Amino acid sequence: MASKFTELAIDCADPQGLARFWCAVLGYEVQDEDEEDGIVTIGSPLVPEGKNRGGPVPPALTFARVPEGKTVKNRLHIDVNPTDREQDEEVRRLLDLGARRADVGQGEASWIVLTDPEGNEFCVLASRCP
Repeated sequence: MASKFTELAIDCADPQGLARFWCAVLGYEVQDEDEEDGIVTIGSPLVPEGKNRGGPVPPALTFARVPEGKTVKNRLHIDVNPTDREQDEEVRRLLDLGARRADVGQGEASWIVLTDPEGNEFCVLASRCP
């Protein structure tokens, strides 16, 4: 049996705020919150059993408070695909949630690079509407 991807950890200054942003982006919900340690985990409400499920699951995101700020382009980033609207509509929705446009040297590409409220880059890929 191989490992399965269940969680992505993201260092940040404001775990609660970033968790709220990504919950709105992905349709996730808060699954665990430790205010004392500054850690918030969010995941899909469709698979609340998460890591205990036998097959693939949407990965959880865990936000952990750290004292250092972001200083360079991410080496790892999230890509999202709108499933119920076109790419340009999704970009507008994400900008309204607090995302910002970013130029990381992508040039003319089919994806759009945005940053979350703490400056972490992510891409909005071409739509996969049914």
